[in-house]
Amino acid sequence: MAKVSIGLRGWRFDEEEVFTDEGEFRPLDSVPEETRKRLIRLTYLQEKPCDACYLIHGEAEKRRCNQAEIVYGEPMEEVLLCSEHEADFLYWFREAGGSEAAGTETFRDRFHEWFLDGNRAPEGYGGLDHVDTDPDTLPTPPEPAELNRRLNENYEGERKRIDLRTGEIKTVEDDEEDEPSLGDVDLGREYPTK
Repeated sequence: MAKVSIGLRGWRFDEEEVFTDEGEFRPLDSVPEETRKRLIRLTYLQEKPCDACYLIHGEAEKRRCNQAEIVYGEPMEEVLLCSEHEADFLYWFREAGGSEAAGTETFRDRFHEWFLDGNRAPEGYGGLDHVDTDPDTLPTPPEPAELNRRLNENYEGERKRIDLRTGEIKTVEDDEEDEPSLGDVDLGREYPTK
């Protein structure tokens, strides 16, 4: 069974779990739960900045950050990286104790702390050799709205919604709005501006 990365390198999927024989994405309800959670999370992570670049430049200079190309870790505790900073992450993971945090809720935070302390991979430290074999033959992952549409097409009377931040699939009540609400914010009230 072939393994493929989709969208970002790092997380690898069994091709047969994700794609039909025709090369299309399988319906979400036919994909194993852990795989489905990662696929849904990937739709949220697309076009996010590299964590290391973001730590260097911050929100004010976010436009200077490289777009993430690689994802490591578990959903919700993942580290996003560009090619330039992958070696730093791999050094932290392999040589500086990062592997001890694997699978924990502090995985991302521990890498961030190490990186913010000025730690980096030594000059010339080898990363991973990624082999892109015919990436153009992979279908483009569906947009979040399309994922939600596909999720609901097989359910009668009960609609579902995917929370792209958590990967959870939730039932949408008839009286619940499709769009996120502002909660209890009183938009008619005047708030101080200074």
